[in-house]
Amino acid sequence: MGNCLIAQSGGPTAVINGSLAGVIRANQLNHKFGKVLGGIHGIEGVLKNKLFDLTDLPADEVSLLRQTPSSALGTCRYKLKRDQAEDFETLNQVLKENDVDVMFYVGGNDSMDTVDALSEWAAKHGSNTRFVGIPKTVDNDLVPPDHCPGFPSASKFANLVTKATAFDYDAYTRPEVFVLETMGRDAGWLAASCCMSGVVDLLVLPEIPFEKDAFLAQVQKYMDEKNSCYIVISEGARDAEGNYVSAGESANDGFSHAVLGGAGIALRQMIVDAGIAPRGVVQDLSRAARSSNFAMSKVDYDEAYELGLSAHMHACDNDFTAKVVGIKRGANASGEYAGEVFVDDASKFANFVKQFPTQWAKANYGGITEEAKDYFAPLIKGQPQLNWSNDGLIQMVKPFNLR
Repeated sequence: MGNCLIAQSGGPTAVINGSLAGVIRANQLNHKFGKVLGGIHGIEGVLKNKLFDLTDLPADEVSLLRQTPSSALGTCRYKLKRDQAEDFETLNQVLKENDVDVMFYVGGNDSMDTVDALSEWAAKHGSNTRFVGIPKTVDNDLVPPDHCPGFPSASKFANLVTKATAFDYDAYTRPEVFVLETMGRDAGWLAASCCMSGVVDLLVLPEIPFEKDAFLAQVQKYMDEKNSCYIVISEGARDAEGNYVSAGESANDGFSHAVLGGAGIALRQMIVDAGIAPRGVVQDLSRAARSSNFAMSKVDYDEAYELGLSAHMHACDNDFTAKVVGIKRGANASGEYAGEVFVDDASKFANFVKQFPTQWAKANYGGITEEAKDYFAPLIKGQPQLNWSNDGLIQMVKPFNLR
């Protein structure tokens, strides 16, 4: 009986450990693999043979793992390049030494590309090791799933913050704008979802080229009408030439993606410089949106775990490789939302970006349509029953990369 290995990559989420818990628990219930090994710090750690034995993790710890945010195994931003033969050979050697039959990789676009690349290499070089992807991302930009684990919880948190800060903002009479910045380098799903709060006046997305004069005219309109304007902007907002609104673009994150930040600050300064408002407040959600387990969506909590269970179940088939498990939108007997697990080739998940539909955005930065609201609504409903400690904080496991 061989072993399986699971690792996590890319940006953490509030529920990424749910998929990890799902694989661990599935193997405890159906002992297909001798050991469940965890790769410390993603593919980067696996290349260095940094593994942690998760096989017999106690049931209560598996339960707490589901409610622990961020990557409990540690993550990485290491790009496995297809022309870098040494990495593939090293990884193959590590997997052979540890008798690994299947490697599960939890991550976003680039991680699914890693699953695809490893599968291709294994097929070409006669390796029997199989590779299975489990998606996650707060950006919700993977094709072809309906949505990705991590996004619903980030959206729920973002809406709670949007509503709370709007109440704080509305308590004052002084003229100022409020700008909320969300993550979303290439897709504006998270920013757009903030409109579910019902308090957003203007929305700036990466999918719709930013036109400074047109935008400022809308800000002026709201300031004239009610002496305030609540704005949500995605960090990846850019103009028709591809120039980011952000003032904080730097080199790259290891995957040749621009590291962004400061779009909200840049937007506020633009408004102040135009003389439309004398001041403004900027709230950057940044990493809080992907690590706030106290605001998890129950749908997200359940689906992340189910994908882990499903990945393990499918991997019991010795021919199952180069695949990714994902969520598609379904309905129960009452017609209510019900996520359904599907399987497709890793190549269909890798290196594609699912952008927020421009037809779901209202003209003049005016928010989102009813169709978009219908999409978001079921994803942010409900909250899981969490275990709290006597000190009033949520119980969590100690990350395995820190043990």
